[in-house]
Amino acid sequence: MSDSAELDLIEIRRSPPKERADASRNRVRILDAAARLFGEHGVDGVSLDAIAAAAGVGKGTLFRRFGSKANLAAALLDAQDSELQTRILFGPPPLGPGAPADQRIIAFVQAYLELLFRNLELVRLSETAAPSARYQVGSYQFWRRHLALLVAEARPELDAEIVAHALLAPLGADLQHSLAVSGHSPDRITPTLVRLVADLLGARPTQ
Repeated sequence: MSDSAELDLIEIRRSPPKERADASRNRVRILDAAARLFGEHGVDGVSLDAIAAAAGVGKGTLFRRFGSKANLAAALLDAQDSELQTRILFGPPPLGPGAPADQRIIAFVQAYLELLFRNLELVRLSETAAPSARYQVGSYQFWRRHLALLVAEARPELDAEIVAHALLAPLGADLQHSLAVSGHSPDRITPTLVRLVADLLGARPTQ
């Protein structure tokens, strides 16, 4: 991947603007309370009223800051998304720079599925809150652009943008939730999807 491509990805993941100290404190309190309550009762079992009460803030403060439970879920995922993006941009191969493009794609699929299975309820909420919600969040744009750049390098005869979306399609949280409910475990899902991607790319899966 070229330096200009890396800069393109860095631009997508720019940090949000700084906020006032009191707003920052409230944000941390709300996120801490949400993480604790979601962990104890599940995402569906917790109301915004309960989160506001546990955080010691008014319901209006929570709504002004996040607007919905889906936005709150997305905020809780931000740190993990950012960590994975940092590994993609600056970490060791095969996920980071230095490996062949096809191996980087396979490594991304494996790493993303690990993140997804750790946070399936949160990701599902953030991706299904509204029609096309999944495709509007900044993290999806980063994943899509990252894959498109690698596909263009690994398989230049393909339409990289379309293939990037196609690679991300089976990684959707709603599908993975349905598979989990049907009794399919991550240990079964991950190698199957990795093999699917490897076959598309004509590559050998990483170990």
